[in-house]
Amino acid sequence: MSELVSRLLVKTIASVGLCLGVATLGVAQVEQATATENVVGAASPQRSATELINREAYAGATLESRLSVLEQSWLQMQAAEVQAVPAAPTKPTFKLGGRIHLDQWYFTDDTDGIGFFEHPVTGDDPENRIFFRRIRMEAAGDILDNMDYRFQVDFNNPQTPEYKDMYVGFQDLTLLNTVRIGNQKRPLGLDHLNSSRRNVFMERPLPVETFNPDARRIGAASYNSNYDESLNLVYGAFLLENTRSDGKVVGDSQQGSFNARLFGSPVYECEGQDYLHLAISTMIAKPDGDVGANDTHNNEGRFATRSEIRSDRSWLDTGRIAGADWYQVLGMEAIYNSGPLQITGEYFMNWTQRDSDTLGTGPDLYFQGAYIYAAYMLTGEHMPYTRKSGTLGRVTPFRNFRMFSRDNNGPDGWGAWQIALRYSHLDISDEDILGGVGDDLTFAVVWYFNPYASLQFNAVYGEIEDHAPTGGFTGGDFTALGTRLRIEF
Repeated sequence: MSELVSRLLVKTIASVGLCLGVATLGVAQVEQATATENVVGAASPQRSATELINREAYAGATLESRLSVLEQSWLQMQAAEVQAVPAAPTKPTFKLGGRIHLDQWYFTDDTDGIGFFEHPVTGDDPENRIFFRRIRMEAAGDILDNMDYRFQVDFNNPQTPEYKDMYVGFQDLTLLNTVRIGNQKRPLGLDHLNSSRRNVFMERPLPVETFNPDARRIGAASYNSNYDESLNLVYGAFLLENTRSDGKVVGDSQQGSFNARLFGSPVYECEGQDYLHLAISTMIAKPDGDVGANDTHNNEGRFATRSEIRSDRSWLDTGRIAGADWYQVLGMEAIYNSGPLQITGEYFMNWTQRDSDTLGTGPDLYFQGAYIYAAYMLTGEHMPYTRKSGTLGRVTPFRNFRMFSRDNNGPDGWGAWQIALRYSHLDISDEDILGGVGDDLTFAVVWYFNPYASLQFNAVYGEIEDHAPTGGFTGGDFTALGTRLRIEF
């Protein structure tokens, strides 16, 4: 009974279509449509059922024939829709990349105190050097339609390769959105989250490297964004020990931290040439300040940095703080970009609590640091900004560097040129801990040959004071010149 009703309904619809079609489509139009089909071929699935019926009516076909054409057209359209839907991936994807950074540092001048901070026994001056700062190979891809992965290994020290990013991700999870598990950057500090391929200066500011050294740790983090990526939240739990060289954490004390970063771009205009970035980040950490001599792990309650140059030792260094029980870091960051001009700054505060029974312990501590820089693209380009990650993007010159080229495949150009000036301050001396107070001033020039290759030049002047006596010195100053040739692929 239901089948009969269905066929009667189809016939009724077809008859109505015939009446409407014959009334609205003249003989000339039908002849033109028929002629067109003779040239093109058989009717495509996209043509309407009414058009097919009208042609059949003009040809004097029977009702059964017209029903058959209607059914055939419907099946063809269904098949076309199925073909239009992309097939789900059946195996993981793979994309290879990397970067090479070749550095040179020349120490033009330094006082005796700097020599003892670098060589505590002899007091010799820091040595000039040429070396590969980074030789990284990396691979990334998707695992079917809801997972991804990334691994990255640095061969700058051929005897001891170090892994960097090494994680697996899950996408589109309920409440958690994207989750990554493995070695990844902790969400603390803008300049550390920026890629070294994009940063204006060769080395990171004093407080960034001090309070989030090397950035990456084993952990799990959730990445979240609103509908237009103007507001984002990243949070997660991480181990404190850096496993980049040995790849493992061994010991009964699993030192860890909770990290979070809330960031957004309330202003994003002119196709990303003008923007304002604001963010706040935090870290709550539990080090092991009473580590014993027989323990296999170190006390991670330590804050140190190399003074925005590449030396053998950290000239600003608290050492491992005895009795460090908890510490918290609060960071604030901002970027203002208007066309070729960019002004960026961050401020960090650190509170360290110490226990009362560890040998060598003392009162609670407070450290702080900040930096600010101004950068300007002399050739008129701008520094792009990625809203979803809250980091700087790749500079694309208006005209790539092609001077003195033998071929004539493109116009000659000088690439893009940028100048910048940065001031950094760090204070990690408080109570009985004398890690030092440092101030650095860095002038930078960046020559972007193309979006994937550039040459950096840095001139750094620095002062250190209030340092724990080393060789009888509590401070010093230095001047250094650095260059870097960097490429990515």
